[in-house]
Amino acid sequence: MRVVVDLNRCQGYAQCAFLAPDVFAMHGEEALLYDAQPDDIRRVDVLRAVAACPVRAITVEGAGGKWTADRVGVPHGA
Repeated sequence: MRVVVDLNRCQGYAQCAFLAPDVFAMHGEEALLYDAQPDDIRRVDVLRAVAACPVRAITVEGAGGKWTADRVGVPHGA
C-alpha cells in the first residue's frame, strides 16, 4: 500500500493523525508528516483516515486499486 497526500490541498484538520497516528502526524499546527508505505496491518486505519479527510487530500494506491475518499470501502465495524 502506498499513501499519497496532496500537501497543497491539505488544510491541517488532522483527522488522519487522529485516526491513524502510526501513519500520520502533525508537525506544528500546519505541517503533516506521514509514512508513505505503512505496513498492511494499518490498512483499516489508513482507509478510515482517507474517508475522514474533509478536503480529500489523501489517496491510497496498491492492493487491488486506488482508494480515495469517494471509494474507501471500509466495512462497517472494521
